[in-house]
Amino acid sequence: MGTTLASGAVGAPKPNIVLVLVDDLESGTLQYFPNITRQLVSQGTSFDRFFVTNSWCCPSRSSILRSQYVHSHGVLTNTAPEGGFDKFYRSGLERSTIGTWMQSAGYRTALMGKFLNHYPGESAAPTYVPPGWDDWRVPVRNLYEEYGYRLNENGTLVDYGWAEEDYLSDVLATKVRDFVHTSGQRPFFLYLAPVAPHNPANPAVRHAGAFPDAQAPRTKNFNQEDVSNEPVWLRSMPKLGQRAIERVDERYRARLRAMLGVDDLVGSLMTTLQETGNLADTYIFFASDNGFHLGTHRMKQGKTTPFEEAIRVPLVVRGPGVPMGATVQDLTATVDLAPTFAQLGGAATPAFAEGRSLLPFLRGQAPRPWRKNVLVEFNRPLNQMSAKQTPVPDYAALRTKDYTYVQYQTGETQLYDLNQDPDQLNNLAGTAPLGLVLGLQARLTAMRGCAGASCRVADLQE
Repeated sequence: MGTTLASGAVGAPKPNIVLVLVDDLESGTLQYFPNITRQLVSQGTSFDRFFVTNSWCCPSRSSILRSQYVHSHGVLTNTAPEGGFDKFYRSGLERSTIGTWMQSAGYRTALMGKFLNHYPGESAAPTYVPPGWDDWRVPVRNLYEEYGYRLNENGTLVDYGWAEEDYLSDVLATKVRDFVHTSGQRPFFLYLAPVAPHNPANPAVRHAGAFPDAQAPRTKNFNQEDVSNEPVWLRSMPKLGQRAIERVDERYRARLRAMLGVDDLVGSLMTTLQETGNLADTYIFFASDNGFHLGTHRMKQGKTTPFEEAIRVPLVVRGPGVPMGATVQDLTATVDLAPTFAQLGGAATPAFAEGRSLLPFLRGQAPRPWRKNVLVEFNRPLNQMSAKQTPVPDYAALRTKDYTYVQYQTGETQLYDLNQDPDQLNNLAGTAPLGLVLGLQARLTAMRGCAGASCRVADLQE
């Protein structure tokens, strides 16, 4: 059982910490999931401006594990040789992750669900377990199907079939119960990573008929009418026809149904924590690795863009001392998760870490100074055919409180005033005042060149 206080001080009691990280969930849907809404959102604090470092799975998850921007950890894409698990492994990055930090601080650690794309790849054996994890339950085959997959369970490969009870989110719920029940008095850190709502977004049998009439939100940027002032990649995308829009709605319903399995997983987690006497002593973080387009900006589906739909994701935190029903508007990012866990658990944070601890916000405080800039970076794979997303070229983007500014490798730029144009329909890059553009360029350059502690200087620049 954990304890009732959280502190980074030496010798202080250590809380339990759980990160629930879903795959490809956009902002704005949590209200559809009753356990998440009642037990996390209503009981905790929501971060309304929480951003990813890269709107693609593996680079984003690498940033979460290491508290580094993409240009620092170097896992550029989802696939080898410049990305994926193979790049993370070959670069020796797993020798120091949030798993090893928390383990060194006395925590019993577990990672259950998705790790990094294409794990175990060609670099490691199928039974390989990275350092830092006491309990390892990670798919090595067919993870996105949620049926017919193979788990590496602490070095033993176990196959699961297509029966109702084999549904991955339900299997993970059982593994979580076992982990929590066997942790005893030792504090635990659980990284729980279900794969929903990632395509193909297969639901549990019990949820197959849910949301029969749901429709993707028809925001102002849905099937964007005018793209004449946008970069070539967006101008080249045709408007969606009626059948394409119907498929968008079908995909939206499938994703909601798949997320109901995650909602049940969250409900099971909360029940387990309550039954074992751990609930009052546990911080639960719920987040996503990136967002997702569903008809917005003419995109039938996908991510990898610098638009809000792809880079802004949910973050909700519940735990001892966390204000209930509160919302934080300050700029926060996935690089902040690991430093927060470390401070809560009294773990040492390596010098290479680039994020900021969110602990003051979890105490209802507004730390000042606080970040003014978030950096988002994207690189296309060397093998272009492996990028089954959009024709987006390489870019670096700066997200501030008021603006999104993007520089593409092609030399094209985007600039959106988010106060006047939250749907990002009016690219001001060619008409904005020169002083504004030069200032944003300087801030972006500083962020792209930062490393370690200097990122916490660059992100303050105005």
